[in-house]
Amino acid sequence: MIMSVICFQKKRLILQGTMERQITVTSPLLPSLEELDIYLRDIWHRKSITNNGYYHQELEDALCEYLGVPYISLFTNGTLPLTAALQAMRITGEVITTPFSFVATTHSLWLSGIKPVFVDIDPVTCNLDPGKIEAAITPYTTAIMPVHVYGHPCDIKSIQEIADKYGLKVIYDAAHAFGVEINGRSVLNAGDMSALSFHATKVFNTIEGGALVVHDAHTKKRIDYLKNFGFASETEVVVPGTNAKMDEIRAAYGLLNLKSVDMAIEARRQATLKYREALRNVSGITLFDDMSGVKHNYSYFPIFVDEERYGMSRDELYFKLKEHQVLGRRYFYPLISTFSTYRELKSAQKENLPVATKIAEQVICLPMHHALSEEDMERVFRLIRK
Repeated sequence: MIMSVICFQKKRLILQGTMERQITVTSPLLPSLEELDIYLRDIWHRKSITNNGYYHQELEDALCEYLGVPYISLFTNGTLPLTAALQAMRITGEVITTPFSFVATTHSLWLSGIKPVFVDIDPVTCNLDPGKIEAAITPYTTAIMPVHVYGHPCDIKSIQEIADKYGLKVIYDAAHAFGVEINGRSVLNAGDMSALSFHATKVFNTIEGGALVVHDAHTKKRIDYLKNFGFASETEVVVPGTNAKMDEIRAAYGLLNLKSVDMAIEARRQATLKYREALRNVSGITLFDDMSGVKHNYSYFPIFVDEERYGMSRDELYFKLKEHQVLGRRYFYPLISTFSTYRELKSAQKENLPVATKIAEQVICLPMHHALSEEDMERVFRLIRK
């Protein structure tokens, strides 16, 4: 019995020695523990840990300056800003959106009693195709909810022209678009409101968190009421709100991360350049290039696998990478429109979404974060180049 245990332990040690180190698809940007400790001690001293405290206000001000936006309201996650935006603008009926996104986009509509209407995506950007929007508008349409997929800006000019023509609101899911600019102007200023996610997987994070960008002080005040149960004062509740406030600890964490986010984005840019150089000429693999006039944040590095030309399906490559401890992500697969809640909608039918369906079956997001090493990337290159 003892010999069996010893043999098992030896075998396990041998396997551990030969096992490849895991490369994750993302890695959180973490502040210095020493600096965080200073902030935490100050929070403990103040004894104010939530309810629009000192660090909450400091982070809102700092983000407005960094992002180049007039007003921002912090939230406890990235989904609640979407539902708050819908409530603040009294959106009802139908909202046109994309099937190629994270489920939170569409869930925010469904949970607000709104019917999502799916429109196909542009094959070049993977964003909502403006050319398909007008055909989906009905007398019940009240808004458009596009997504800046992978941080690539939507065609905001065309979308706004359609919205103005039909009197529709535009709420951008900008979860991927932190710090993204078009010709020197923040993409977050587009539309009526833009919702951000500060989840740990994002370029900038507060562990969990999010924010809503708005254009005027009156709307900012209404949003702040909505995220605090609807309280306008100690004794006055003016709207049926919820509890969506960010606490002081995550706000302090965010303030520290803001100091190093530029470094992290530059590291991602360098990794992106290396990926492009290594994989551009691989037959059957398609990559994104930078968009003209756009300051990118390099939040993701998706590749698209043409099975016939590459000689292997997307899923075969995905599992090959996984076998070698490279954790990609089929982002976004499956389409939101295929989930049980939405699949019976007329707009969710596969024949209405040919581009999104094809892209979802080809995409893999490769590991992309500020801490990727040369060795990590070389292993990814080697596996993809076969």
